[in-house]
Amino acid sequence: MCDDANLLLCYNRGCAVKFDPDNNPEGSCLFHPGEPFFHDAYKGWSCCKKKCTDFTEFLNIKGCTNGCHSNTKPKEPEKYVPDKNTIDEIIEYQAPKPILLPRPPAHLPLKNIIPKISSTLVQQLAATSISSTNGTDSNDSTDIPVGTMCKNSGCKQAYEGAGYNYNLCKFHSGVPIFHEGMKYWSCCNKKTSDFNAFLEQVGCTEGEHCWIKKTLGQANCRLDWHQTRPWVVISIFAKKYDPHNSFVKLSAIKLSIELCFPTENSVFSKNMELYGVICFLIYVT
Repeated sequence: MCDDANLLLCYNRGCAVKFDPDNNPEGSCLFHPGEPFFHDAYKGWSCCKKKCTDFTEFLNIKGCTNGCHSNTKPKEPEKYVPDKNTIDEIIEYQAPKPILLPRPPAHLPLKNIIPKISSTLVQQLAATSISSTNGTDSNDSTDIPVGTMCKNSGCKQAYEGAGYNYNLCKFHSGVPIFHEGMKYWSCCNKKTSDFNAFLEQVGCTEGEHCWIKKTLGQANCRLDWHQTRPWVVISIFAKKYDPHNSFVKLSAIKLSIELCFPTENSVFSKNMELYGVICFLIYVT
């Protein structure tokens, strides 16, 4: 037998037994060739899947590899030594910026959104006998002086009396826009730099003449909005509005709303410039 004084301590991880260097066959040592790890209260070895939370249990995990005993201490992993030249270096990370679509010009003409009118609203309109005269009073000619000009924008027809056979009124339903020397109506895209030519532009909408302009009050409607990518939802709470004399118009960056309430003789108007660029062409006429 070998004297205990001649025995050597095995430094293989997980073994730590004494062995006779003259009697050290292959397979006599059971050890862990990997590194210990400590993560989220768990302890284990990188070479096997066994892990635990108790440190004593961790020390007693049997090795996963057979080999010869070794009296040579395994190399310790290299410690990170920071470079003195980069100790004060600050590494700043910025999240990638979203790609923004090019913003179109603000003066682009607005287009009407296609309305979907519920059957309930149609019944309400029939019950209140709403007149569809584009926001004008009835053509009761009792108090209209002869020679009164039509109040619709762009129309030059004068009132000739109750028995006169009038042609359809051709007028502009939008508003005049003056931008970078150009003059045009928001409802059509005929642009000109000459003011007289602008005044002579024939209307793009047909309807009845307006001899007496109705004065409408301002209606207050609750307006809410929210965004769930990629949709922006705008809700306006407006009971018994007249869809035939109301409109919602859009461009890529603008929204114009006008809702008419004939029973209250009022109108709700709202114009907004949108923060982002929207795709709206599939919803407009």
